[in-house]
Amino acid sequence: MSEMNVDNVLAQMRALSEAARGPSAPGPADGAEQVDFSALLKDSIDQVNEVQAEAKALKNAFETGATDVSLPEVMVAVQKASVSFEAITQVRNKLLNAYQEIMNMQV
Repeated sequence: MSEMNVDNVLAQMRALSEAARGPSAPGPADGAEQVDFSALLKDSIDQVNEVQAEAKALKNAFETGATDVSLPEVMVAVQKASVSFEAITQVRNKLLNAYQEIMNMQV
C-alpha cells in the first residue's frame, strides 16, 4: 500500500505553481528539465484518488471488523484524504480563476 503524505501534496502544488509561472528567463537553461504541467496535474489528481481509495478501503475494513485496522489509523487516512482533496480543489480553483482572467483580457 503506497502512502501519500501532506508534504508530498504540498511539494506537487509548489511544482505546479512554478510550472504555471513559466520560465524566469527566455528559453530553458542548459541542463534544465522541462516540466510538463498536464502530467504534473494528472499525477496529482491520481495520487489524491489513490489516497481516497486507501482511506475508503481502511474505513470499510474497520467497519467490517478487521482486526488489523485500528480506529486511529482509519482516522488519519481519512484526514489525509480530506486534506489532499482540499488541496487539489484549491489548485483547481486557482486554475479556473487564471483561465477566467485570461478570457476577460482584451486583445
